[in-house]
Amino acid sequence: MLLEQMRELRDQDGNWRQGRTWSLVYYADEAHYEFLKEAHNTFFSENGLNPMVFQSLKRMESEVVRMSAAMLHGDAQVVGTMTSGGTESILMAVKAARERFKKKRFIFNGQPELVAPKSIHVAFGKAAHYFGMKVRYVELGEDFRVNVEALKRAVNRNTALIAASAPQYAHGVIDPIEAIGAFAKKEDIPFHVDACFGGFFLPWMEKLGYDLPLFDFRVPGVTSISADVHKYGYAAKGASVVLYRDMSYLKHQFYVSTDWPGGIYPSPTVAGTRPGGPIAAAWAAMKAIGEEGYLELTRKTMEAVEALQTGVRRIEGLKVLGSTDGPVVCVASKSPEIDIYAVVDQLNAKGWNLDRQQNPNSFHLSVTANHLQAVPAFLEDLEEAVAHVRAHPELKSEGQAAMYGMIAKIPFRGAVKFSVHKIMEGMYGPEGKVPDLGGEAGEDDDLILQLMDKYGDRAMEVLEKFESSKEKLKEALPWMR
Repeated sequence: MLLEQMRELRDQDGNWRQGRTWSLVYYADEAHYEFLKEAHNTFFSENGLNPMVFQSLKRMESEVVRMSAAMLHGDAQVVGTMTSGGTESILMAVKAARERFKKKRFIFNGQPELVAPKSIHVAFGKAAHYFGMKVRYVELGEDFRVNVEALKRAVNRNTALIAASAPQYAHGVIDPIEAIGAFAKKEDIPFHVDACFGGFFLPWMEKLGYDLPLFDFRVPGVTSISADVHKYGYAAKGASVVLYRDMSYLKHQFYVSTDWPGGIYPSPTVAGTRPGGPIAAAWAAMKAIGEEGYLELTRKTMEAVEALQTGVRRIEGLKVLGSTDGPVVCVASKSPEIDIYAVVDQLNAKGWNLDRQQNPNSFHLSVTANHLQAVPAFLEDLEEAVAHVRAHPELKSEGQAAMYGMIAKIPFRGAVKFSVHKIMEGMYGPEGKVPDLGGEAGEDDDLILQLMDKYGDRAMEVLEKFESSKEKLKEALPWMR
């Protein structure tokens, strides 16, 4: 009965088996899916916290690290660990860089700093927030790659880490890794390449003959790389690797306590308990798919990518942004008549799930081999959606903000940070309510807009004080005057 109820709940989620969800799930086929479940469940009770008790997990983790290092052209000195996902891999790389910096620089002014493109994954900002670091974000060029000269100028005596992407998630382009690597090596600053998205895809693109810039351990200045096995490695969630050029970098990732009454406590990653299932499933996926399997999955994915790009360019009013280095198709409007978020609204209504992006407004498709089946239907619906939005200018979604990972929108732009905090409080509060963010702004939202428009940043104080309820916001208006 309970399992049936769970299946009914799942059936209400995004449809990823038929390729109608363009992010979040990386699905090869049903046979592989069933194989992964069995591999995962074989080890679902085992705990990687103690590798001496569960030596099987340690062996599988070590082999995943070695296979990943070889794929990314690392030599025998490359070391690393598995993590629960890309965010934890990035957290570990930033933490290791901070610890190394503090040990090397006994005296420094201010916080340790991270220098990265504005397009770097948000997990780097999260890592800096957690670890007390400052991020210096660097502008992008017209091709969405980081401006290398601006990046060089952003580096100073407190720079603990430089980071760049291969490719960056939003627009699917590889930053100039070779140029940055040469600079980082000259300045003796660790340089992390975030290949969480592309690490298990770009190597196979190269083998298929695609001309890509170097992005991995072939670049001398690269000191660490993150890559997600649960993305284009087609493993079960959550499984990622963080790799370092040698132990002189990885050792700073470890945490060791010797004084706890429970005993000496060594921990290689953020997690204490480390579930065995994802480790086992990652090992099994890589072994089962193999080089030939990954090449075939990559070939089908790029067939889908190229068909999507061709189809988008044929639709009047749309353009493809970036999307040159991997399995990303980023679509924007090139006509004032076409509001791209309104187009996404129309596609959502037809059962497609895709991510809105901002700066510039666009939508993002993370393409897999499984999406090849869905490309003709998607392009047909996209063309219809554009025609509908052009014919109905009242659908323009002025003021909305994209929400990464939520496939949703905020109906008032000025109070985005405040409103997102409130959404999170609701989702993780006692009722655990998932909000409906697809509708029009309500009366409460209008009151918030009044405050924001009239009082700017000071309105945030009121919003915090009165917690955005309608009656309390009405109280806030005279208080502000």
